[in-house]
Amino acid sequence: MVVTDFFVLAFVIVATQLFWLGIDDTANFRIPTSPGDQYGGEVSYGIVSGAILILWMVVLFAVGSVDSRVMGVGHAEYRKITDSGIGLFAAIATIMFLLKLDVARGYLLLTFALGIVGLLFARMAWRSWLKRHRAGGDYSNQVVLVGSSSSIRHISDELAKQPWAGYNVVGAALAQDPRDSGVLAIGSVPVISDFNGVRQAMDIIGADTAIITGADHLDPQRVRELSWELEKGEYSLVMAPSLTDVSGPRIHSRPVAGLPLMHVETPRYTGLRAAMKRSFDILGSLLIIALLSIPMLVVGLVVKATSPGPVIFKQQRVGLDGKEFKMWKFRSMRRDAEQVLANLDAADRMDPEHVLFKMKDDPRVTKIGRVIRRYSIDELPQLFNVLVGSMSLVGPRPSLAQEVAQYEHHVHRRFLVKPGITGLWQVSGRSDLPWEEAVRLDLYYVENWSMTADLVILWRTANVVIRGSGAY
Repeated sequence: MVVTDFFVLAFVIVATQLFWLGIDDTANFRIPTSPGDQYGGEVSYGIVSGAILILWMVVLFAVGSVDSRVMGVGHAEYRKITDSGIGLFAAIATIMFLLKLDVARGYLLLTFALGIVGLLFARMAWRSWLKRHRAGGDYSNQVVLVGSSSSIRHISDELAKQPWAGYNVVGAALAQDPRDSGVLAIGSVPVISDFNGVRQAMDIIGADTAIITGADHLDPQRVRELSWELEKGEYSLVMAPSLTDVSGPRIHSRPVAGLPLMHVETPRYTGLRAAMKRSFDILGSLLIIALLSIPMLVVGLVVKATSPGPVIFKQQRVGLDGKEFKMWKFRSMRRDAEQVLANLDAADRMDPEHVLFKMKDDPRVTKIGRVIRRYSIDELPQLFNVLVGSMSLVGPRPSLAQEVAQYEHHVHRRFLVKPGITGLWQVSGRSDLPWEEAVRLDLYYVENWSMTADLVILWRTANVVIRGSGAY
């Protein structure tokens, strides 16, 4: 990845330099040589470009963007790349101002803007390649889970949901000797040893990582001894906390008296971050409305011409703080869809045991409705919901009142933020998701939302919409 980053930055910087010299072929980087001769020295932009390339690579290393613990999964990798570019630009701009160096501002702005975008696209392409290979078991850590049966089962199930994270579970180690307990496997994970034989078992099966899933039956001294044993080879020791569905930015480790205490920040839904999200919603919705105003008008005319009824379907949904609002969509169903709903066979539902009503071949959907639903075109009027403040571009799925009446108490946390046109539920499967998974994703978003996560979700949404997967 380091080589890829280098070539991407080199290409961007050289291309920007050539473009800028095409605008001004006499451009040079001027430096003051004496108080009386303010700009007596000149340096070629080629030297400046080379310096920026070297400095940027150093900063990428310094912020940990090439650390294997952040590469390939999560948003931290993208955030570090963006922060490195912005930070280096700010540092160079500050030095230029203080030392009165004369360099074209447009050149610097273009170089860093394109450099950040180029690095992000390169990492996305590399991550896509890595995910495909990790799904087949390649380029992954071979993991032994150490803990109780229940904690091993939980962590194993969670890791199995995301094989692209790079943790392939190959065995488990229990507190007691498996020959005494009679437990030979936990789910699909074979039990290979007890706590005392972890290192030897890892050597036998070729594992390189031990994850302690729970230390209820494992005293601190034994954990420390295990870490010493793993120091003798190319092994890693990972501690998995009981707390799940909490993302990295909320977690901070603080060593106190030899204890690695983990601080988990409380989610914040007000203040500067909320203001930034609202500003982004306003600007984003205005931009999309401006770009798609003519296509939206065409869709409205087609809906009106192909079936009787209003162009816009209005429905009461539950939003921020549990308050109801009127959500707008292009009508994709018959005019009497709500009345027909009661007569539909519940056995035809995709998920008959839960609160959402989903059918792959809903007879209420019109012909044009199937097309606009497949590509989420019917949801474009919700941009006006975003503009007036009842929705956000990214957030949990907007709920119906009859669905909310069936929610368990913890599910109501999804109303701490505004519902979104898109969200984790949409980029992770949309209507193909079972109810429990859709709830888990919505609550994960509520607990861990950030502007970086919103941008990633919006990017992934474009891919999901183009493919039309999971929409009925």
